[in-house]
Order: sequence, then structure tokens, then C-alpha cells
Amino acid sequence: MVSRAEYFDSQARHHDPVDERAPLVLGTDDLHDITHAVASPLEWAPPRGWYVVFGISLMLLSLLGVSVGYLFWEGTGIWGLNNPVGWGWAIVNFVFWVGIGHAGTLISAILFLFRQKWRTSINRSAEAMTLFAVACALIFPGIHVGRIWVAYYMAPIPNQMAMWPNFRSPLIWDVFAVSIYGFVSLLFWYVGLIPDLATMRDRSKTKIRQMAYGFFALGWRGSHRHWINYEKAYLLLAALATPLVLSVHSVVSFDFAVSQLPGWHTTIFPPYFVAGAIFSGFAMVLTLMIVTRVVFKMEHLITMRHFENMAKIILLTGSLVGYAYTLEFFIAWYGGNPYESFAFINRMFGPYAWAYWIMFSCNVFIPQIFWIKKMRTNITVLFIVSIFVNIGMWFERFVITVTSLSRDFIPASWDYYTATFWDISTFVGSFGLFMTLFCLFVRFLPIVAIAEVKAVMPSAHPHHHHDEEEEEAKEEKSESKDEDKKA
Repeated sequence: MVSRAEYFDSQARHHDPVDERAPLVLGTDDLHDITHAVASPLEWAPPRGWYVVFGISLMLLSLLGVSVGYLFWEGTGIWGLNNPVGWGWAIVNFVFWVGIGHAGTLISAILFLFRQKWRTSINRSAEAMTLFAVACALIFPGIHVGRIWVAYYMAPIPNQMAMWPNFRSPLIWDVFAVSIYGFVSLLFWYVGLIPDLATMRDRSKTKIRQMAYGFFALGWRGSHRHWINYEKAYLLLAALATPLVLSVHSVVSFDFAVSQLPGWHTTIFPPYFVAGAIFSGFAMVLTLMIVTRVVFKMEHLITMRHFENMAKIILLTGSLVGYAYTLEFFIAWYGGNPYESFAFINRMFGPYAWAYWIMFSCNVFIPQIFWIKKMRTNITVLFIVSIFVNIGMWFERFVITVTSLSRDFIPASWDYYTATFWDISTFVGSFGLFMTLFCLFVRFLPIVAIAEVKAVMPSAHPHHHHDEEEEEAKEEKSESKDEDKKA
């Protein structure tokens, strides 16, 4: 017995005879079928699996609340911080979550500007993932200062201490870069939702749902003027979001690169961090899309072609990250600075060598399996590799942060950093926040961009029916010729 997923995956192997690519939508050419497939999960009772995942997410979210509450009560001493490791898991988690949030805007903005049609089935969920990852990331700069009740000192407002933020500090640049990125991503995501919210409004059978969807649909009627304004706004926001994809993680990398600490003071960090962010972001999109595809039976919309393209991007960015790892050693040697050379040798063979080799294996060795097409089109392999990539990317941030701090210029100040239960619980709890938001998203909003998927279907092409008639006429002519030859 062939499963639903296996059936559509086999269909994806049949390429279009014109552009020689696998079709983006399988099993249907009817626009109404697309609307029904995406809207149905919002109109029916959610599957039992959704309740299980949502319940686990709420428990982890509660763990985050307890961890942060105890942190406020006791202070940052409950973490594993020591002298000289004043930055621990909090900054590691911050950089990790900001990196996760990169793929959504890249898929939506950059691929849109390059007119990559395959983005349409995954961009909505990827954009939502961006917003939820940024929300998780913004927790850690707020709580790692310790005295959260005086956090307003960081804002450029008059206060009783007459203190002003140091605008030459990259930590202040972080606040502006990540906040702007989050706001533009939210606006971009919402504008893309408007036509689909109007569709849900028109399909709703209860007054509350009609009012809720109708309020956020902003009176969308699908008129010609509405579509013109929508496409202009979407294009402008895509152009605005594109430089943010590159700038945000570059600014985050300045947290390290502008310091004098060995292992951090290097100009390769901005492009290295951006490549790593896209790498980890696509891995998370892959993880979520594989699960969403099965749970909501969208194998005909989220196809093997989407997964294969994402696997290729993971292979590319993983190779770039591996190149950066190697180049760091060359820069340290070529610079002739003994402290820099020691910092990188210490990473590879020092007390944190176990973390370095986990990072290198997950980020460089494992993704190379995607050179093989069979591996790029195997759902199980894709899911496992995506998990390993995000494990490796978390360890990358850990290695960068902790190895340089724990062994700096003076051996007398060296110390070994060990995380405590509260470090781990805060990080695990942040996944609870992320998954809670994602569960609510898939329950109440269309997880696939209905209007954009319809726009790339053959039936949306103005000459589609004319081409079909021509093909039928050619077939009839060839059949008549064959009959004449037989006669």
C-alpha cells in the first residue's frame, strides 16, 4: 500500500516537459482545491498530535517562566558565569535564535526579488518562524543584564542617573538592528497575509471568526486596485528587507569582532555569521516543514522539489561555513599574532575540543551527504541532517563565545566554564515559547500562501487553456495521421 506522501513524492520526480523541472503543485490544477487544502485545517478540529505538541510547548514555556522568575529573584549567580567567562549561554542563545530567524526573510524577500517561484509554498511558515525566533532572541539581552528593573538605562531617555547609552558599543547597535529587523519582518509577513485573511473571512461560518479575520483583512475585496497596491507594497518591503538579511547578523558579529580578544578580533566574522545564520535558518525551516507537511496532509503543496532546493542551499552555506572555519586558522597564522594562533589551536585541542569537533562534524561533514541526489530526496535523511545542523550551529556560537573568554591573555585568569541547570532550563524553555507561537500560528492562520501558490500554477497563466487546446489538436492530428497510414 503506497502512502500519501510516497505517492506525491513519486509524482514530483516527473519533470515538466517545458522547463524540465518538477511541478510546484502536484495532483491538481484546480485553484479551488488549493484554497480548500490550506483553509481546511483551520476550519476543522486540530489533530490529536497538535494538542500533544501544544501541551509539551506550554510545559516548556512554563519552565522558561520559572527560570526567568528565579533569575530575577536570585540574580545571574544562578548561571555558570565566572571570571573570566562573563558571557555564557545567554549570549550564545541570543546569537543562535537571531540566526534561526534569517531564513524566513531570505526566502520571502531575496528569493522573491530573484523571482524564484518555488518559495511560494514555504515562505509563509518561514516568515512566521522568523518572527518567533526574534521574539525568543530578544529575551536574552533583557535578562542577562541581571538587574532587569534598571534596563531602561539602555534606552536613550533621560533618567535620574544622567546615564546615556554608549552608541559606540555594538550591544546598542544590536538593539537597533534586531528591533528594526523584527518590525520589518512583521510588516512584510502581515502584508502577505492580507489576501488570505480575506479568503478565510469569506469562508468563516461563525460571527467571531468573520469579525476577527475581517478586521485584519483591512477590507480586502480582491479588486484590481487592491492587487496593484498590494504588489507595490510587497515589492517595496522585499527591497527594504533584503539588506536587513545581510546587516542584522553582521551587526551581531560586531559584538565579538570589535573587541581585542583573541579569536574574536577578525574581519571575517560578518560574512561568516551571515552564512551561518542562513545555514541554521534553512535547517529549521526544513525541520518544521517536514512535520507540518505530514500533519496537515500538504504533500501536494510542499513537495520534494522544495526540500531538494533547501538541501542544496544548506549544502552551499555549510560549505561556506566550513571554508570560514579553515580560513580562521590561516588568518591566525598569517597575522603572526601568537595569541590568535593559540586561541584557535586551543579550540581544536584544548578543554573544549569536544564542542569544537561536534560543531565541525555537524556543520561541515554531515551536510556533504547532500551531494547525493538520493539523500536530498529522502525525507528521513533530510529531517535528521536538519536536526544535526542546528545542534552544530548552537555549538558554533558556544565555541566562539566560551573558548576565547575562558583562556585569554593571562594564564592566571583562566577558568573552565560549566553550565548550570538554570542555563539549560532557560534555553530549553525558549524552545517552548517558539513552539507555542508556532502551534498557535498553524491553528489560526494559513500556513501556506494561498494567493501566491495560485499565481504560480499553470491554470493561472493567461494562455493555459489555449495551450491545452493546441496540444489536444496536435494529438488529434497525429492520431488521424496514424489511422491514415494504417489504412
